[in-house]
Amino acid sequence: MSRNFQIGLFVTVTVIITSFSFYFWQLAKTPNFQQGKDKDFALLIPAGATYETVLDSLKKNDVVNDQMSFRFLAKLLDLPEKVKPGRYVLTRKMGNLEAIQKLRNGSQDAVRLTFNNIRLKEDLVKRIGAKFAFGADTLGRLLNDPLVCQKYGFDTTNIVSMFLPNTYEIFWTTKVDKFLGRMHDEYNKFWTPERIAKAKALGYSKAEVSVMASIVDAETNRTDEMPRIAGVYLNRIKQSMPLQADPTVIFAWRDFSIKRVTSKYSALNSPYNTYRVLGLPPGPINIPSTDAINAVLNAEQHDYLYFCVKIDPDGKLLGYHDFAVTYEDHLKNAKIYQEALNKLNIK
Repeated sequence: MSRNFQIGLFVTVTVIITSFSFYFWQLAKTPNFQQGKDKDFALLIPAGATYETVLDSLKKNDVVNDQMSFRFLAKLLDLPEKVKPGRYVLTRKMGNLEAIQKLRNGSQDAVRLTFNNIRLKEDLVKRIGAKFAFGADTLGRLLNDPLVCQKYGFDTTNIVSMFLPNTYEIFWTTKVDKFLGRMHDEYNKFWTPERIAKAKALGYSKAEVSVMASIVDAETNRTDEMPRIAGVYLNRIKQSMPLQADPTVIFAWRDFSIKRVTSKYSALNSPYNTYRVLGLPPGPINIPSTDAINAVLNAEQHDYLYFCVKIDPDGKLLGYHDFAVTYEDHLKNAKIYQEALNKLNIK
């Protein structure tokens, strides 16, 4: 064999190897998902799903750019036999190899669960249930089961207090009992010995503080004003006065389009109507924020017994409130407020 032939053969083999190496590098590394789209794709693989189910989902959502290369490498790496349930985010920069290894290894991406401004238990159930494999029906059944609620120290009317508004990272495949356990753990972390001591000093349980906080939350979105409003309601309870909190009436009616609570609405016979019932309602009227809970625990000490929305000189609602010690002063503030509502044609 001549030297020139050997050199030629070496060059040829090198070119072939280099070509195949480059081809497989492209096959493995070239971005192949969500090309031309403005966001990544979260692939949900339920328990019992097959490889064909995964392919159908990817095809239906037009996720894979080059399906042939994906299928070839998936087969080569035994993905069809190693499909694992979970939530997997396929990014626009991801190549076949990275995606397939992610699916094969079950390297899930957690759900970022955020909830706030939720009024009703059914709204909470829908919001959370839509995020996880266990679904809304399963969660709703448990949150309406007295024995389940009792397990965590609540009843069916106040169980929502266990869900503190925040952002949590939880796997999509998490079982519902594990999820509830996580929420209970977060609740217990929030209720430090210091907070529990403050609740006891007020004469309230943790659940009762949450109920009061839900009313404060419904009255104002101004965090700096919450402790003063909490102080008003604490003062009214100390003097055996009804809270007369408009948000509780709106909750009792389950009609959140009500803008003005008149005698027509406040006449409703309901345990949540604090115009007719002394003390706190049996459960929260929303899922209170931690700001509102802290506001109750650190309520401002004052003599105010009344408040209504503050009106600026142009008759606009400011979002803050005017406070009064006497009913006579409150009537003056209320008159200005009612006149402003009339001008704004709020009925």
